[in-house]
Amino acid sequence: MTNSDPTALPDPWHSLHELLAAMDAEIEQVYAERDIEGVRPRFAYPLIRLAHTGPLTIHELAKSLDRSHSAISQTINAMLKEDLVTSEPGPDARTRRIDLSERGRSLVPFLEAEWRATHATVAELDSEIPNAMTAVVAEVRRALERRSMRQRILHHLVEPPR
Repeated sequence: MTNSDPTALPDPWHSLHELLAAMDAEIEQVYAERDIEGVRPRFAYPLIRLAHTGPLTIHELAKSLDRSHSAISQTINAMLKEDLVTSEPGPDARTRRIDLSERGRSLVPFLEAEWRATHATVAELDSEIPNAMTAVVAEVRRALERRSMRQRILHHLVEPPR
């Protein structure tokens, strides 16, 4: 342990996490105002994808959404609890095929409309601010392609003596 607590400094991630959480909370308010209960913004992407692809294994769904298997598995478990999807045995004992439940299928038209409205909102926000969020994210990605986060951390890392 060192003499100074590094967590006492302002967290550079805090404002970004807070912003994303606030935006998700407002999307959830849109759902609540339409009496859609138990649906979270992170459910929209897999529900819409399943509506267009039909049943997929968790691996296939994760790959199609460019998400980790773990993240999609957790999302699927949460959606199962809300009766948005079904899970049946897959082609082998290790896999499950995920499909929309009746409830999930009934929500897809609204979720697609909300998805489009959210994308239009992001474009609107991008036009109102000096540095568009989408452009900033692209710039950060390019910077990390030039020199990875890991490389940057290692450059600044001063390890304590053993």
